[in-house]
Amino acid sequence: MTFLSKVTPMLKQYLEIKKEYSECILFFRLGDFYEMFFEDAVTASRELEIVLTSRESGKERIPMCGVPYHSVTGYLAKLLSKGYKVAICEQVEDPKLAKGIVKREVIRVITPGTIIEEQLLKEKRNNYLAAIAENGAAIGLAYVDLSTGEFKTTELPKSQPQLLTAELTRIGPAELYLSESWKKEPQWEKLIETTVTYGPENDFEFDNTYRCLTEHFKIQNLHGFGCEELPAAIKASGALLNYLITTQKHALLHLRRITSYQTGEFMTLDSATRRNLELTRTIRSGEVNGSLLGVLDLTVTSMGARLLRSWVEQPLTRLEAIRERQAAVAEFTLSLEKRELIREYLKQTYDLQRIISKLASNSANARDLLALKQTLSIIPGIKEVLESVKEIKNRTIAAELDPLPELTGILEAALKEDPPLTIKDGGMIKPSYHPELEKLVNAAAQGKQWVAELESRERERTGIKSLKIGFNQVFGYYIEITKANLNLVPPDYVRKQTLANGERYINQTLKEYEDLILNAHEKSVALEYQIFTELRELVLKVIDNIQKTAACLAELDVLVTLAEVAVRYNYVRPVLNDNGKIMIIDGRHPVVERMFPSSGFVPNDTIMDPQDNRCLIITGPNMAGKSTYMRQVALIVILAHLGSFVPAKQAEISLVDRVFTRVGASDDLATGQSTFMVEMNEVAYILNHASADSLVILDEIGRGTSTFDGLSIAWAVVEYINNQNRIGCKTLVATHYHELTELETKLSGIKNYHVAVQRVGEEINFLRKIAPGKTDRSYGIEVARLAGLPSEITDRAKEILKTLEQQDQKAEFGKEAAPVAEENVRQLSLFPLEQEMILKDLLEINLASTTPLQALNLLYQFQQKLLSSLQE
Repeated sequence: MTFLSKVTPMLKQYLEIKKEYSECILFFRLGDFYEMFFEDAVTASRELEIVLTSRESGKERIPMCGVPYHSVTGYLAKLLSKGYKVAICEQVEDPKLAKGIVKREVIRVITPGTIIEEQLLKEKRNNYLAAIAENGAAIGLAYVDLSTGEFKTTELPKSQPQLLTAELTRIGPAELYLSESWKKEPQWEKLIETTVTYGPENDFEFDNTYRCLTEHFKIQNLHGFGCEELPAAIKASGALLNYLITTQKHALLHLRRITSYQTGEFMTLDSATRRNLELTRTIRSGEVNGSLLGVLDLTVTSMGARLLRSWVEQPLTRLEAIRERQAAVAEFTLSLEKRELIREYLKQTYDLQRIISKLASNSANARDLLALKQTLSIIPGIKEVLESVKEIKNRTIAAELDPLPELTGILEAALKEDPPLTIKDGGMIKPSYHPELEKLVNAAAQGKQWVAELESRERERTGIKSLKIGFNQVFGYYIEITKANLNLVPPDYVRKQTLANGERYINQTLKEYEDLILNAHEKSVALEYQIFTELRELVLKVIDNIQKTAACLAELDVLVTLAEVAVRYNYVRPVLNDNGKIMIIDGRHPVVERMFPSSGFVPNDTIMDPQDNRCLIITGPNMAGKSTYMRQVALIVILAHLGSFVPAKQAEISLVDRVFTRVGASDDLATGQSTFMVEMNEVAYILNHASADSLVILDEIGRGTSTFDGLSIAWAVVEYINNQNRIGCKTLVATHYHELTELETKLSGIKNYHVAVQRVGEEINFLRKIAPGKTDRSYGIEVARLAGLPSEITDRAKEILKTLEQQDQKAEFGKEAAPVAEENVRQLSLFPLEQEMILKDLLEINLASTTPLQALNLLYQFQQKLLSSLQE
């Protein structure tokens, strides 16, 4: 492998190319296969579970494996999903015309973040490639979806790394591109679990990145994109673009603009909040079904589904923008006819964003052009439905939808209704579209008819009824005669091939006409490919119009979907304000009510404001609905901010800059953190980053440690958050520490609520209703019985509870033993009986007859017994 002079010319070529793409698995095209050699073969055979074989090279055998080129997509998917990069090396000249070894080149490097093949993509999710760069006190973040052309960038303060983490969590890039200098700071790799690729520091330098951007977009400066004054964003964007140019090796014509944004325009949601509220996937299964997105996603296009996901993950915080979306949705709620017509039209459209990406990368086929034509032909019908809309967003969509009638007409005239998947075998273009093509197709068709007539004449001339004329790529046209009729073969037949059951022949007449037929077919196929490329260039000339139309179709789908959700699920349009007040009448959890529609969801009210109702302390038994209620409030607030209607009878929602949740916890084994430490980290994060405009959800804080420690921490945290000189934000706290309810009488802004429970004898019914005031008890034993604990356990628990309730825990704890369990049940002692025995002995001592030395010895004995009992 290291001595190139000892390997074959083909392997020498392979090694030279592999040296340039050492970080990739090299798919080396050999005929109908992509072959891999040496370490690549070992890796690929293991990961793809294919046979590892070998090939001779001089006196040695080298590892080799291969996959068929026509089914390469599935193999690529496996490698990419495991974080590998694949370099596709193709034959770039006709082997028939090659002098010596066939010329080969890497035509593209495919990485997890640069996939455009629809078979490898999820139609309802974006596939982002992200890059990060530093400049002074700022961090630049840029991300692109190569399959749709979306390209965005922003700057974040380096002093607040949590903002970068939140953005990366939201984006969920399939690949992260960093400068090699970041290898010295491995903590950045832990920002998100994804494939990390390092590039040369030179590619991240400002001058190089600025030049890369201006040259690609053919502009003098970046003012038009809003990032001229954002050097860190420029570095990230330019480095990202250069990486794409290097790996894709073609003009990225569909990357037409960069959109600059500020994170302050959107609600910040950290990873814990996204997970706890199950915005786009459930905690348990990781599926969309059962999440907020799963309820909202009634979209009928892939473009709309991706946009809806981005809206859910990035709620707005600007009042005007939210109200504009709301108004557009409201208009569609008023017209069932409009909604149904638009949805029917949209169902007939295709994914224009990804079609354009394929066309720009020269990977599209005639079926993609046909899908484009069919989608454009739907636009006039949609525009007609939108003629009467009044809201500004809906009017804008109607105006910007462009049916491109001239292009549509050309594609209609040119493309066949069912073209093949390939673009170099003909069958794509209607013969009537081009005079020369029609002439060639007719010649080929007439030639085939002539062959059929020749077959009939030859049968009659020779008397061989089974004679047939066939064709294959190796021998061309031939006359086939069975063995039984070989004695009837005329002298002008020339044998070409012997078969088991007969012979194949050619004669002069058939040979002459074969040249005419084959030439006509080859010329027609070449002309069809030329026409296809011309059509592709026509489309790319109006790429801006098509991308704008695609964006409009996506937004229209989302707006109509939110209207459909509102009507179908009985949502109401919330009133937005910036005065800090949240009022929800008969609010419902959007997901829970859909998961259990038959049981009937119990609605609840919520009143919060900056003055008297800043902090709501909610008590009640487990399973009664405290957590569901708090999540419900948070989800309604988020829905209102993305412009949706909300599940309630009436709602008034104040603008919120962030939503925080501290719900549940588990050990973090990877970092060695206990449940309590994880919980405290999350609480500390909230305390350090919440503002007066935030909404905080705290569920059972302090439960991961001892009772009094946990209560003390919970008390102090609530005090701190409620204090308007500290944070003073709207907070919902669910707790089993009933002592916290005393805060209502001690601090302004705190109100107690409880979940109502109905008790009938030994049975309890959860009413799921939130009512003012604190609960009278926790009903923990009753809940344990409902969960299926044996009656022996719950009965014993009742005895112990009764004892505890009869004692004064602060002063008298330990003086009275709990009821003793049955003799045949082995039970651990709950109280320090040894201490009681010492007290008994002490009371029996006759102090009048005890000498000082005896008293000292007795005191020593008592001390040793006490120490021993405490250690036990």
